[in-house]
Amino acid sequence: MKNLKARIRRGDTLIGCWLNLGSCVTAEIVGMAGYDWVLIDFEHGSGSEKDVLHQLQALEHTPAAAIVRVESYQRQRVHRVLDFGAEGIMCPRISHPEEAQQAADAIRYQPEGTRGAAMMVRATHFGADFNEYYTSSKENLVGIVQIETEEILGSLDFVAEIDGIDVLFVGPLDLSLALGTFGQRDHPRFLEAVEAISAAARKAAKAAGILLRSLEEFNRYHEMGFRFIACGSDSAFVNAGARKMVDDVKRLRSSLNGRTQE
Repeated sequence: MKNLKARIRRGDTLIGCWLNLGSCVTAEIVGMAGYDWVLIDFEHGSGSEKDVLHQLQALEHTPAAAIVRVESYQRQRVHRVLDFGAEGIMCPRISHPEEAQQAADAIRYQPEGTRGAAMMVRATHFGADFNEYYTSSKENLVGIVQIETEEILGSLDFVAEIDGIDVLFVGPLDLSLALGTFGQRDHPRFLEAVEAISAAARKAAKAAGILLRSLEEFNRYHEMGFRFIACGSDSAFVNAGARKMVDDVKRLRSSLNGRTQE
């Protein structure tokens, strides 16, 4: 594992990237780019469970730690992607402290948690290193819960204190939707909620995380105390790159057509 949890505990500013395309090739490219962590999106992203496995395999030799966002906090899903070799789990739409506790429990083996043991899985090198993995998982697996419902805002301190939860991660789009301020990141209600999330994480010596809409937001959220920051996604990079290339070529073509007409 790549020491991500220790860096979170140190308070390092850690830069990540979303992987939406379900492609092991783009995962490898992004992993080699220099990000501290990448997130394979198995909630909204493209691809199957097998594509998650292939992306984890592609990321193995890159410097980036690999996190998987699962569809829910239910332990069956969490167990499976951890057995694939994920170094952390993000659970979306946490509405109650009990759900956050279940997410934390699902990451840890019994008796501390509810994770079931299996020898012949990728995370343990198919049984060759089970004891080593069992021991290291206690200190290295990262637990992230997404704060994106109005209900959980009243329990932030409790959630932040849960052992096994390392990051309180703002889901900005869903949170703004829940607060009735859809897409308005400057709205007082949204900013108040974001400040409260950061404060709860800081009080518990945990990290606050967020997905940026643009790099112009980086300083604002860093000053608020956010240290686990996602900047960009593979799908956004492909989309922006393709559109820019087409626009540039069309401008060149137009200039050539103009010269021909002269």
